[in-house]
Amino acid sequence: MSDDSHPSRQEAHGIRHARELEGHLSWLDSFTGAALGVLAVASGIYTYLGVSSLLDDNGALSFFAAMSYSVAVSVGIFVFWSYLMRLLPAVRTMAARVGLFFAMLLGSLAIIAMSSWLNAAALAGAAAVEQHMATTVQTYQRSLEQANAAAVSAQGLERDVARVRQSFEDLSEQEATGQLSGFAGEGAVFRLLQQKSDELSALEEQIESYDPLVAQEFERGNAILSRMRALTVEPGPVEPRSVTFSEEAVQLANVITRLRQLSVAPLVRRAANDLSASVVLPELDGSDAETREGQSATIDSVLTVLGQRAETLRQAAEAVIAMPQPPDTTYTPISTADAVILYAGNFVPSWAGAISIDLLPAVLVLIVAITQSAIRTARGPADTADSMSLAELRSAVRVLREVEGMDRAAPATERPAAETPASDRPAEEPRRPLSAVETNRPAE
Repeated sequence: MSDDSHPSRQEAHGIRHARELEGHLSWLDSFTGAALGVLAVASGIYTYLGVSSLLDDNGALSFFAAMSYSVAVSVGIFVFWSYLMRLLPAVRTMAARVGLFFAMLLGSLAIIAMSSWLNAAALAGAAAVEQHMATTVQTYQRSLEQANAAAVSAQGLERDVARVRQSFEDLSEQEATGQLSGFAGEGAVFRLLQQKSDELSALEEQIESYDPLVAQEFERGNAILSRMRALTVEPGPVEPRSVTFSEEAVQLANVITRLRQLSVAPLVRRAANDLSASVVLPELDGSDAETREGQSATIDSVLTVLGQRAETLRQAAEAVIAMPQPPDTTYTPISTADAVILYAGNFVPSWAGAISIDLLPAVLVLIVAITQSAIRTARGPADTADSMSLAELRSAVRVLREVEGMDRAAPATERPAAETPASDRPAEEPRRPLSAVETNRPAE
C-alpha cells in the first residue's frame, strides 16, 4: 500500500478533533430533549397565568380553555425547537440553511406572538397595572392643579374689581365736594358714580363668596389623590384595587369639573361689558343752564373713564380665561396584558425574561450547527475507514469473522446430489405393466 492511502498528520489531527466534538455532542444530546421539555413547560405555565388574567370568568370552562392553550404552546415550542435542533445542523447546502434559518425566524416571531407577551403579563402584569394607576394619578394631579390655578387666578380679579370700584368711590367723593362738575352735593354725576360703584361692590362680594368653595374643592381633590396614591402601592391583588381606584377617579373628575365651573372670569367679563353698556343716565338737576352744561360734560368724562376701566377689567378677565384648561381625564381600567404592552418600556427586564425563556433554544440550535460544521471541516476529504476509531475497527473485524464462520459451517446435507455415493441411493422399485385405463385405451 502506498503512502498516499494513509491519512496525513494534519488529517489525522482533524479526525481526532472531529471525533472529540462528536463525543461532546453525544453527551449533550443525552439531556437536550429534557432541557427543551423543561423550558417548554415553564413557558406553558406562565402562558397559563397570562391567559387566566385575560379571561373574565373563573369557572371550569375558563380553566380548561387556559390549560389547553398553555399545553398547545408547550407542545408547539418543544416540537419546533426539536425539529430545528435536528435538521438545521444536518443540512449542508446554503439554500437549505437559509430556508431553515428563515423558518426559525418566522417561528420565533410566532412564539413571541402567542406566548412571550403572555409570559410578560404573568411576570409583570400587576406591576404594569400599578404603573398605569400611578400615571393616571399624575395626570389627575396636573389637571387638578391647573383647574385650581385657573380658579385662583379668577379669584385674583377681585383686586381689579376693587381697584375700579375704589376709583369710582373717590370720584363720587370729589363730586360731592364739587371738585368735578363744580356743583357740590349729591347730584346727577354723584348718583352715576355711586351707581357704578355699587355694581362693582356687588361683583366684588360675589367673587369673594367663591373663595371658600374653591379652597374646599381643592382640598377635597387632594384628599382623593392621597387615597388613589395609597391604592397604587397598597399590597394585595391589583384587581379589587383597580375597581376602587376607578370609583375615586370618577369623584376626582367631578371635583376638577366643579373647579372649572367655579372660575369667576366669565362673570367678570360679562360685568365689564355691562359696566359701560348699561348706564342709566340720571336727570341733570343743575339750577341753571351753565350748571347743567357742566354736569353733562362731567358725565361724558365719567363715561369715558368708565369705558376705560371696563376695558381694563375685561382684558384681565380675558387673560384668565385664556389660561390653559385642564384636559378631560378619564381612567380606563386595563388588563395586565394590555398594561404590559402599553408600558413595555418600563418593564424591559420582564420582557427580556419572557422572550428568552422561549427563544433560548435558538442559541442551542446555532451552537449545534456551528459544531457540526466544524466536525465536517475537520474531517475533510478523509476516507470513512480512516475516521473509524479502534473500538469501531474491532467491532467490524468481529462481525467479519462471524460472517466468515457462518459460511464455513454450512451442513454436509446441502452438497449436490451428483456427489452422493451409489450405495447411499434408494433402491428402485420394479416396473409393472400399465393397465388399459391408465393408458386410456380399450383392452384387446
